[in-house]
Amino acid sequence: MDRFTRNYLVFLGAILSLVVIAWLASLNPRVWELNDLLEKDPQLNAYPYRFQVLSVENGLATLTTPRSSQVPAVRFLGIIYPQLANRQDNDPDVIEAQKTLADLQAHARQLTLSQPDVSRVQWQIDTAWYAKHGIIIQ
Repeated sequence: MDRFTRNYLVFLGAILSLVVIAWLASLNPRVWELNDLLEKDPQLNAYPYRFQVLSVENGLATLTTPRSSQVPAVRFLGIIYPQLANRQDNDPDVIEAQKTLADLQAHARQLTLSQPDVSRVQWQIDTAWYAKHGIIIQ
């Protein structure tokens, strides 16, 4: 191996090492613990959508939500409950499904806030979930 190739490989190895170290430093085991807490809750576990903690910083936990002004609730509900897909917003079954979603989101919030290191919760639209279901949110 010539000198240039060896130096180039050493340089690439150093860059790759820095990237891996930065990535490992950004991982937060507390996020995993909070996600385990949410996942083990029987009410949340029985629901088709999984609320997840994305980050915890300075007492602020960021959780995913399917609720957004960008996507009507009936569209989300039509994905997780296909029998509601073509119903109107004022349909009693849709209203009940919306109430269930709101109650479970509040429950996920309370579970997260029950942790001593979490004092606030903010919600972030789950664009990845929607993308998996063919809906792109800008």
